[in-house]
Amino acid sequence: MEPDPSTHEMMKKLTSAILLLDIKNISVKLNGMSILHDLSLSILEKEIVTLIGPNGAGKTSTLRTILGILRPEKGSIQFLGKEISGLSPESIVPMGISIIPEGRRIFSSLTLLENLKLGAVNQWDRKRMKKRIEELLAVFPALERRATQMGGTLSGGEQQMLAVARGLMSNPTLLLLDEPSMGLAPLIIEDIFSMLGKINETGTTILLVEQNARLALDIAVRGYVLIAGEVIKSGNREDLIRDEFVQKAYLGR
Repeated sequence: MEPDPSTHEMMKKLTSAILLLDIKNISVKLNGMSILHDLSLSILEKEIVTLIGPNGAGKTSTLRTILGILRPEKGSIQFLGKEISGLSPESIVPMGISIIPEGRRIFSSLTLLENLKLGAVNQWDRKRMKKRIEELLAVFPALERRATQMGGTLSGGEQQMLAVARGLMSNPTLLLLDEPSMGLAPLIIEDIFSMLGKINETGTTILLVEQNARLALDIAVRGYVLIAGEVIKSGNREDLIRDEFVQKAYLGR
């Protein structure tokens, strides 16, 4: 029997792409309670991978563990072949991982430009910082005319764009995004996700946590479904969209 063409293409990609992030059987406790259980996932270079699941499933905890904010009791996290599970965020971020947290968390009393500069953790001089800001304002043209405006006076959509741009200031290899659509109008969400696609096309790998599973699976190549701190399903976008459980629980079908 001939192999399914889509399976053949996926296997070809898996054998040729670089394994960027490899998480194996991590378990994490917070305040004595187990929040992640033997969780494993992998991300290839230049992919968009999504984590979907209900509130409290462990999606944000997974991102925080990758970044070193939470530390696993057991298991392994390797980034480009290097073990990072025992490292602090201060050590992990310069290696090429950046996070855009839930709720944006920009500095409302600083200007847009000042917010961007705070994201430049590895820009060594003003010239390089200026160039990086120019590059990002070209990606987010709506921000350019707001450069001197205080962060707190920006619209919700503009604040989310600023949060993403700030996370990209360090030119990360892997961008972690936590609920980028939260609290935004549908048209703004469409713009944000379109920009995420463009960012990915430039070579940035994205791990996306998103409550809106339909949005997440529209943009992602692969996904993992988390419930109660465990991965219960994983697969490519098409497989998850066709999965009966995912359809009933998250796609409203």
